[in-house]
Amino acid sequence: MSKIKIEIFDPPMCCSSGLCGPTIDPVLIQVNATIQKLKKDYAGQVTVERHMFGQSVAAFQNNPAVMELIKSQGTKVLPLATVNGQIIKTHGYPSMLELQAYLQKDV
Repeated sequence: MSKIKIEIFDPPMCCSSGLCGPTIDPVLIQVNATIQKLKKDYAGQVTVERHMFGQSVAAFQNNPAVMELIKSQGTKVLPLATVNGQIIKTHGYPSMLELQAYLQKDV
């Protein structure tokens, strides 16, 4: 498997993981668990980065496909995920099964 880069583009949140504040969204707990599992199970093969709208401006600007979607659909398209720069999911976070399917394609 060649090196794979997964990027998650988050909507604006109160902190970098979204795991803060008085009420924590269970979806964000699952996303965090998925990322940790990917980093553990695919150590050295996969990098995972999260970028929050408004805080990681350069990451958004450096991906023309992401910027085009935001320009055409607004931030409601977030969260979205890319694998090696290709958008694989919009309007939600990818599940572990969805990500593993992309990882298996690269074997």
